[in-house]
Amino acid sequence: MGPVLAGILQLLALMAALALAYVPLGTYMAKVYSSDQHWRVEKWIYKGIGADPDTEMRWPAYLRGLLAFSAVGVLFLYALQRLQGVLPGSLGFSSIDPDQAFNTAVSFVTNTNWQSYYGEQAMGHVVQTAGLAVQNFVSAAVGIAVAVALVRGFARSRTGELGNFWSDLVRGVVRILLPGAAVAAVVLVACGAIQNFSGIHEVGQFLGGPQQWNGGAVASQEAIKELGTNGGGYFNANSTHPFENPTPFTNLFEIFLLLVIPFSLTRTFGVMVGSVRQGYAILATMAGIWAGFVALMMWTEFAHHGPAFELANGALEGKETRFGVGASSIFAVSTTLTSTGAVDSFHSSYTGLGGGITMLGMMLGEIAPGGTGSGLYGMLIMAVIAVFIAGLMVGRTPEYLGKKIGTREIKFAACYILITPALVLIFTAFAMALPPPGNSMTNSGAHGFSEILYAYTSAANNNGSAFAGLNADTQWFNTTLGLAMVLGRFLPMVFVLALAGSLAEQKPIPATAGTLRTEKPLFTGLLVGAILIIAGLTYFPALALGPLAEGLAS
Repeated sequence: MGPVLAGILQLLALMAALALAYVPLGTYMAKVYSSDQHWRVEKWIYKGIGADPDTEMRWPAYLRGLLAFSAVGVLFLYALQRLQGVLPGSLGFSSIDPDQAFNTAVSFVTNTNWQSYYGEQAMGHVVQTAGLAVQNFVSAAVGIAVAVALVRGFARSRTGELGNFWSDLVRGVVRILLPGAAVAAVVLVACGAIQNFSGIHEVGQFLGGPQQWNGGAVASQEAIKELGTNGGGYFNANSTHPFENPTPFTNLFEIFLLLVIPFSLTRTFGVMVGSVRQGYAILATMAGIWAGFVALMMWTEFAHHGPAFELANGALEGKETRFGVGASSIFAVSTTLTSTGAVDSFHSSYTGLGGGITMLGMMLGEIAPGGTGSGLYGMLIMAVIAVFIAGLMVGRTPEYLGKKIGTREIKFAACYILITPALVLIFTAFAMALPPPGNSMTNSGAHGFSEILYAYTSAANNNGSAFAGLNADTQWFNTTLGLAMVLGRFLPMVFVLALAGSLAEQKPIPATAGTLRTEKPLFTGLLVGAILIIAGLTYFPALALGPLAEGLAS
């Protein structure tokens, strides 16, 4: 079997698995967030944190709860890293430096999981399990909660209430992420991923010296790392490491995990707004962009010219040879079109155009299908923009799901789509203009610029993957990337929740003959076009200086 055919067959198997999970998981999640019943364990949690899960919140209260919870998470994780040297189970590792502790704390709380350290050489068992793994669950649940709040904004009328943040957070962890991650961890252990709390031990002589590895609760953290679209690896090699990703089957299974909740949330959206066809329209948009990016990536990595590429049947350098070009291409597209950031190959080694595709996936806003929750609310923001554009074309007040998109709503949507590009481009400009950041670049020219552009794109979009080649463990990058992660995560949430509150206050408008049918293929095409044009106009100059220049020159 040729490598191209193998890649296509894996893609078809992945799509079939996602299709089978779509309806049951999406419907289940809709029931989770629509139920008025609380599980006993949930009641214990509410009592422990002093929250009343039945109290409805308007968007400012919902936002305050979210920000307060996240701030506590940052402080706790920062303190845990700074105290690692005196904690049990530290494996002899010292405490983390202040700038790196700040970067790591905000990274995991914002669902970014950017890592400027070697996990197996810096973090002990306590920090990995009590700190990083916990944030993998709760940061993902926060994203889903914000998406559900926006869906309620479309579904409700003449009320500004969006639900209860604490209830949404706890249900997301207890009813969705914990069960899913438990099943996934068992599968990974059965396929060879490790799960233990062993210390550091020598495994042999390599390159003239001893090689040492430490164990850890790898399978359980790997499961939620993918299911929650987190991406932070137990080991520096991330999902190329055989302890995290042992076989081609686990590689495909991990891609399935990072896609299944974001895609299925479109079903949740359709059920909660009372029209599953609306959910299918959003799904078609996400799936169309994802499939198109996968096809482009496979083309660039398989068909690139040159004798070395021809002998290897594709651009194999930088790819994990156990998985090949096809599987690596699927993983690369999926991890950058979601907010996962996990890698089974190194994106810096991709062809110039292939590296540009990974960047563009993040620059679109990671909405195809995006992260857990963030993908859905990002796509719904783009849907609001699309109906506004359609309204301008025909001279009619834009509407979406029976809600008018007026001046207030479009301002919230516009602010949302402008925040991330501003962060990426401003931080990149400063990093290229000042001497210290430039000293961290391994490469010069277009590829060196791509290293910097990729880093801030990854941070501001809360992805977490790296282009490799950039030494990001400096005070400059730990601080600026940390700021980009915080602002890129929470500022957009402010406008999402404000938009949700504004929509929930409106009275539904009956559909008429002039209403744009947003469940039809025409709207799906308009939405895809709006996404590509807006992202292309914003980022094209930067892409032209980096990956496009490199790709055209090769």
